[in-house]
Amino acid sequence: MEGYAAFCDDLYFNMNLATQMDLPTQREQVLYHFEQVRRTFPRMQNFYSREPGEFVLEEDKEGENYGWTSIETRRINCGIVNPKDYAQACRLHRFVLEQVPYTLSISPLDCETLSVVFGFDFLFRGDQNAVLTEALGVVPGFEKLLGIPGMQILGHDPVIQFSLDDSCRTQCRIACETRTTAYQVRTGDYPEEPLSVYLTVRRFDSLGGQEDYAREFSRLAALGKELVDDYLVDQVLRPLQQIIALR
Repeated sequence: MEGYAAFCDDLYFNMNLATQMDLPTQREQVLYHFEQVRRTFPRMQNFYSREPGEFVLEEDKEGENYGWTSIETRRINCGIVNPKDYAQACRLHRFVLEQVPYTLSISPLDCETLSVVFGFDFLFRGDQNAVLTEALGVVPGFEKLLGIPGMQILGHDPVIQFSLDDSCRTQCRIACETRTTAYQVRTGDYPEEPLSVYLTVRRFDSLGGQEDYAREFSRLAALGKELVDDYLVDQVLRPLQQIIALR
């Protein structure tokens, strides 16, 4: 994550493990899992339940940098907001994935998907669709539409998804999300909201006999970081940063 903060206002690095079967909900097992996390990451002190079957352990959000992890019915989640470096960003995720086979009885067979998400937020008060169009353009087949008199783009959230292996079990999805509404365009009243860019690398299906969750996470994270470094920074993040700065 070194240097990424220069291109956005906030960045985050998340991990999601979706399982085929429901995760344990017994009080003792859930608390034991989170206690193991807290012992290794003592700043993670805030434990609460958002809704039935969903539990969260997180650090205080007062600082710019904080981590969190949660259990849902069929999903384990972790996140680091504004990580200081790549090693810190990976440490919590790897630890949780090393623990879940023992604390929550999650077998390698139980994997539905394992995902790594690099997220970048640009705070901007204005027409985010116009900014995104100016920074990235539109696909050639739609360029002529930009010349329609009086036209204003009300939705422009480009997405591309592609495979990273022959079996299509490892895939990447790059998506942009704007939050400008038609009402805001009509009235010219824009709140300051994040314009988001996400790069997700996802592994589908159960793990093989020689695989484990922590090593598979490291493989996916390395693939994602390479795509961010070699493509996303120069082709998406830097152009967005430059256009927003001019506005």
